[in-house]
Amino acid sequence: MNVRKIAKIRSGQQDGAIFGKYLFRFNARGLGRVYDLEVVARGSDAEEINEIASFPLDRADEICPHSNAVMFGNEYFAADDEFPLLYSNIYNNYAKTDTPKKGVCCVYRLQRDGEGFKTTLVQLIEIGFVEDANLWKLTPDTDGIRPYGNFAIDTERSVYYGFVMRDEVQGTRYFAFDLPKLSDGELDARYGVKKVVLKAEDIQKQFDCEAHYYVQGACCHAGKIYSVEGFKNTPALRVIAPEKENQETVVRFTEHGLIEEAEFIDFFGNICYYGDCQGNLYVLDF
Repeated sequence: MNVRKIAKIRSGQQDGAIFGKYLFRFNARGLGRVYDLEVVARGSDAEEINEIASFPLDRADEICPHSNAVMFGNEYFAADDEFPLLYSNIYNNYAKTDTPKKGVCCVYRLQRDGEGFKTTLVQLIEIGFVEDANLWKLTPDTDGIRPYGNFAIDTERSVYYGFVMRDEVQGTRYFAFDLPKLSDGELDARYGVKKVVLKAEDIQKQFDCEAHYYVQGACCHAGKIYSVEGFKNTPALRVIAPEKENQETVVRFTEHGLIEEAEFIDFFGNICYYGDCQGNLYVLDF
């Protein structure tokens, strides 16, 4: 694999997603920033590329995603919408509260707002068995090393993957579900939107792979899950093949001279973009 640095954008951001000519990145406090992908693609280290817009995720004061993983789906809120539904997960934002919201993902409608953008919370997706030691939890009394859960969406096959770090021995466990439709779920009284609770009987496939070491951003491409992980001095990429139920490859970014915490990964066509916590953006040539 060849790694090429192409640009520098604002640091301190989590995962994001690409759609059309735009690169969207989000921080852990519900703020999104928008970059012109064409400008980013021809950028350099000469100066930091500025966002063309920023916007808050709707109702982030009530329910705020960490945006550990972010991606677009394949369904549109309205037929004439420019963007499909946007998904962003809670991850560990509420880990120290009485309601940690493990395995919860927020779904938004993204629209233009004059020269900017706006979002509307339209659905919640929740893994309904996060306390089940036969499935998600490590033991009845013990969480895994990161019990909050990550996700990825295969838009070509309409599959929603939830996955969770268990421990070094049991590795990372993956669950495949049918991607919920916007019309699915029951009304959540607190937030006034439909919530889909994915139950054990909804699992289409389940398998374990080698342990991730602190999951970060994720995406799907050509039927495979691309999941980045790690902090400073340990960033890596794992490519998971759900059809084969195995880990296809692991890339240690330190072997390519990259040491900063991993955050972002997505594809535009067949071009893979990767970003770290310092705002460095790269193209990965496989």
